[in-house]
Amino acid sequence: MQQHNENILFIVLISCVATIGGFLFGFDSGVINGTVDGLVIAFNSDDIGTGFNVASMLLGCAIGAFFAGRLADKYGRKTLLLAASVFFIVSAWGSGIASGSFEFIIYRVLGGMAVGAASVLAPAYISEIAPARLRGRLATIQQVAIISGLFVAFISNFSLAASAGASTESFWMGYEAWRWMFWMELIPAILFFVLLFFIPESPRYLVISRRSDEARAVLAKLYGSDVAERQCSDIEASLASDHQPKLSDLWDKMSGKVRPIVWVGIGLATFQQLVGINVVFYYGAVLWQAVGFSESDALMVNIISGGVSIAACVITMYLIDKVGRKPFLMLGSIGMAFSLLGLVFAFASAGTDANGNLDLGDMGTFALIAANVYVFFFNMSWGPVMWVMLGEMFPNQIRGSGLAVAGLMQWLSNFAITMTFPIMLAGIGLAAAYGFYTFCAFVSIVFVLKFVHETKGKELEQMEG
Repeated sequence: MQQHNENILFIVLISCVATIGGFLFGFDSGVINGTVDGLVIAFNSDDIGTGFNVASMLLGCAIGAFFAGRLADKYGRKTLLLAASVFFIVSAWGSGIASGSFEFIIYRVLGGMAVGAASVLAPAYISEIAPARLRGRLATIQQVAIISGLFVAFISNFSLAASAGASTESFWMGYEAWRWMFWMELIPAILFFVLLFFIPESPRYLVISRRSDEARAVLAKLYGSDVAERQCSDIEASLASDHQPKLSDLWDKMSGKVRPIVWVGIGLATFQQLVGINVVFYYGAVLWQAVGFSESDALMVNIISGGVSIAACVITMYLIDKVGRKPFLMLGSIGMAFSLLGLVFAFASAGTDANGNLDLGDMGTFALIAANVYVFFFNMSWGPVMWVMLGEMFPNQIRGSGLAVAGLMQWLSNFAITMTFPIMLAGIGLAAAYGFYTFCAFVSIVFVLKFVHETKGKELEQMEG
């Protein structure tokens, strides 16, 4: 491909607009952390109710990821991103104004649907507009945006709680601080909505919907007119001539079985959650308080973990298009398996204090280091690389459907891990719960070795199902 005609600045800018969806995904996941006390008081909810208030969003995510992948083949990537931005705005406003648990859950599920949609559409959109040699780097911005969103939500929650005196105290205009925590999300959500009007539709979608002239115009803007014609022909050749993409394309007509590439996508999506990353994210503060840290120390550890995460992503962003996807997944799986093993060892050798809390004693520092090493390896590998691969590994004909199924499995696994951790903690204890995540990390090494194929540097039209 001739590189001198590539409009790199334009490609980077529209990729960044798409990743605001990732930022909102992170913000929406992180904002709930600071509002739990407020929700308990405002809605008078018990432990199970609070757990569901927190996890309800994840069910919305599963629905959003599944339907967005499918609907994006019908109505376009850009149209669905716009719909997601509207859902983000409604959810942010509604979560803050809600007067009861049921109403709150409705708004959180709407927000979850937006997060689920953005989680699959942003990497797909970026992979469809980016040149092959930069695709990994640009799609990794999504993970940086997710972590930045989490990070900003933590800082916003912390600042609002500090200014008001506590998350439950009344603040501006007589509303409690926890309500303002949700309303802060309106700023990036409205920005996302406005900026989406300035990005083009995905050229691959335009070819799918038989709008080749518009596709050529977009490709010419991205890569120059000499490349546009050839790219357009390649995309047309990669699609089934007799029908629009549909869910049944995931089955291999010859063997009557699900295509192997779909199983690999499901494996990538599921293992990303089975290694327990969200237990560290959603229950981070609770975990460190359980091992004897004060509340403010625990919040500080959360912020340190956020910094470590961003550093890890930046390394991947620089190297992924040089080194490839598979080596990162491999290194990440090995690093996570051994750092989790360290955590299991620390938790297993801990005693309990007079209040029944875990007492790590001299192992406290070791556990903290092991946890941050684990967070580093996750965010250098499975965090960003899973989304990069899902966005690019499926052939054009099945990209929407493949992403729908993999995205659904990713969010269902997230929901399962989030809901089962408190149960495992009470039933088998912290060391055994982490033992399960360690086992999954070791299994993921074998999975990457045997089933994952490199996609670095390939055009999307070369992907084989």
